[in-house]
Amino acid sequence: MLKLIRLEWKKNRIGKYVRNALVLTVVLLLMLLAVAGELESQETRFAYGSDMLKSSVDMFTNLSFIIFTSVMLGSFIVGAYKDKTMNLMFSYPIGRKMILGSQMAAVWIFNFAALVLSKFMIYAALTALKGFFGISAKSIALGSGIFYVEILVDSAVMVSIAFAALPAGMFLKSSKAVVVAGLVIVCLTQGNIGSFTLLGNIPFYSVLVAISVVSAFLALYRVETRDI
Repeated sequence: MLKLIRLEWKKNRIGKYVRNALVLTVVLLLMLLAVAGELESQETRFAYGSDMLKSSVDMFTNLSFIIFTSVMLGSFIVGAYKDKTMNLMFSYPIGRKMILGSQMAAVWIFNFAALVLSKFMIYAALTALKGFFGISAKSIALGSGIFYVEILVDSAVMVSIAFAALPAGMFLKSSKAVVVAGLVIVCLTQGNIGSFTLLGNIPFYSVLVAISVVSAFLALYRVETRDI
C-alpha cells in the first residue's frame, strides 16, 4: 500500500501540491496578521470571546484545506476515471480496491499532514510576531499538550469531512463537481447565517464524517466487478 501511495504522489506530481499548500499557508498567515490586532481588541473579545484569534486560524485553515482536499480528490480519483487512465491502472495485477484505496489514502495523508503543519506554522508565527502586531495571542497555548491534540483531531476530522464531496464527482464524472461539493461543505461547516452557524457543531461534524466513510465505502464497493 505504501508503495502505491508513493506512486500516486509521484504520478500526480505531488511537488506542485506541496508548493501550493505552502503558498496557501503564507497567504493565510499574512491575512491573519493583517486582522490579528482587531481580532484581539477589547471590543472583539467582548463580542466573540477570548479565543477569537485561535477560532479564526482554525476557520480559515479548515475551509482552505477542505477545498484543497476536494481539488486533490478531483484530480487523483475523478480525473483518473474521466481521462480513462484508471482503465490502465485497473489492468495491473493489483486489486482494484487496493488501487482506489491507495488514491484515497494518498489524498488524505497529504492533506492531513499539510493542514497540521499549516496550523503549526501559523500559530508559531503569530506567537513569534505578537510583539510587532499588537497580538496578545493568549488563546494560543503552544506549551500545552492538549493544544496539539486538538489540532491533530480537528485536522483529521476536517480532511475526512471533505471526502463527502467525492460521490458528486463520481456520479457526474466531473472534477469540478467535487470542488463545488467541497464549497458547499465549507459553507455548511464554516459559514453562518446571521447568528446561526454549524461551526464547531460536533453532532453535525460526526454526521459528515459518517457520510464520508460511507462515500469511501461506496466508491470501493464492487469496484472489482464494476464496469468502468
